[in-house]
Amino acid sequence: MKRWKIGVLACALIACLSVALVGCQSQDYKPEGKSQTVSATALGTDGTLRVGVNASSAPLAGQTSSSSRIVGIDVDVAAYIADQLGCKVEIVDVGTDPESALSEGRVDIALGVDASEDNTGYWKSTSYLQSGVALFGTSSESAVPTTDSKPKIAAQASSKSSWRVTNLFGDDSLVVQNDLKSAFEALAKGSARYVAADAVIGTYVSYSNGYDDKIIALLQDPSGYCVAVAEKNTELQGAVSSAVDKLVNGGVMDVIESKWLGAPMDLSSITVVKSATANASSSAASADASASAASADAAAAEPAPTIVDEQPAEGDGATEGEEAVG
Repeated sequence: MKRWKIGVLACALIACLSVALVGCQSQDYKPEGKSQTVSATALGTDGTLRVGVNASSAPLAGQTSSSSRIVGIDVDVAAYIADQLGCKVEIVDVGTDPESALSEGRVDIALGVDASEDNTGYWKSTSYLQSGVALFGTSSESAVPTTDSKPKIAAQASSKSSWRVTNLFGDDSLVVQNDLKSAFEALAKGSARYVAADAVIGTYVSYSNGYDDKIIALLQDPSGYCVAVAEKNTELQGAVSSAVDKLVNGGVMDVIESKWLGAPMDLSSITVVKSATANASSSAASADASASAASADAAAAEPAPTIVDEQPAEGDGATEGEEAVG
């Protein structure tokens, strides 16, 4: 009799446990969201970080050929910063005018801002991505050209990079190309020994098109891209500063760069090619420097294509706002 009772109790217990387990399985698991770390007054919309990007500056931000969705390095960075602040993220295309978007309250922060720009209209974080006009060579290339060696350097026509080539090496060194992809094709075919391009954009184009090229030197002191926040929004500035620090020093930025560029971007040990007259103190040299700066500014902006739906991640087209890819 005891055994029979025990058996009945065991069956009843199993049945209860089965019901309990079925009940658990019917409920979706939802992880706890992070608490918002900034006050509602620091954001235009409570709970949402509105991030301005230039959607015509792939691989920082751009649209795929089959979708209007904006993707890129800056979109990934925006998602990380928003997560650190405990907010949802909203991507807003502000083109090349982040200052107006910030001052008009259309965005809370803007990404892809040149750290070297002397602008007092907004606060800027430290750089989250290094860049600068770079000189690319094939994987077997090791020689850094001197300014008097007259090397053949491919660059996109009317770009900041082509201006740097003629300024440092002379007109005879420039091998003009319609776009960056053509410039890297010229390098592969041997019709140019080097390619001049923005370090980030050039690396992206080379990597996404399957070329095994590398940065040989820089044609200017390295700069980078940073986050901009409205000058008066000190609370958000502090939160963004902390998030950028974790992004860069915590290894997350390395992961994002590897996704889009094939490897983390490190320009700290790259040789910078200087003009032979860089240290001249004559008034003529000073006047030439002023004219050169104006020419560089005039060559800075150019149209950009969409990102193509191919590896890596989202495509193989690219632009840097000063160089377009065919």
